[in-house]
Amino acid sequence: MLVAKGIYKCYHRKEVLKGIDLTVKPGECVGIIGSNGCGKTTLLSILAGTLKADRGQVMAAGNEAGNNPKLYGTAVAYVPQENPLIEELTVRDNLLLWYKGSRKAMEQDLREGAAAVLGIGPMLGRTVDQLSGGMKKRLSIACALSNHGPVLILDEPGAALDMECKADIRCYLREYMAKGGAVVLTSHETAELSVCTRMCVLKDGRLEDVETGLSEEQLIGYFK
Repeated sequence: MLVAKGIYKCYHRKEVLKGIDLTVKPGECVGIIGSNGCGKTTLLSILAGTLKADRGQVMAAGNEAGNNPKLYGTAVAYVPQENPLIEELTVRDNLLLWYKGSRKAMEQDLREGAAAVLGIGPMLGRTVDQLSGGMKKRLSIACALSNHGPVLILDEPGAALDMECKADIRCYLREYMAKGGAVVLTSHETAELSVCTRMCVLKDGRLEDVETGLSEEQLIGYFK
């Protein structure tokens, strides 16, 4: 579903990623952990097609994705840490702007799809600048998922969310995986990482598989 081979990335002569290999299969959720500044966001940005690797290959849905932005648009849904929304527009207008399907499909999503699960309907008439951080995150995820892509990439999805919203998102991720979707996420929260079927730690530019279900203290031990 999503394959990365030999991913290298350098900033200011410092090699941040040193030959990353990663395969994520349908129905899997791979959690990537690591200390701040280790390169998690860089790796996710490359996997999502918003940043170009210095070397290496990314394949999505069986096709080379590196120079194919259209493929990224249909195969990969990406939720970055930073809010991509336009603050002065309403929630509905942001959905219309970012939505990758028809207006009819969007309305269906609001009734029974990801947008419904995330509780977007009641806030459609509000401008984004009136929303809390958690509401903005819900909307960002709904916008990203509008392509119904088979791969979902989330960078710290639980940041700024209340407990109920975090639980809603975990529930949605399990449904998404049950339908064959592949997920890659970064997080520092053990509850959020509980949905992961595989775990990897990013350290010194390299990715290493670790056990799932480890305690917070055990996970921190891998960062040292």
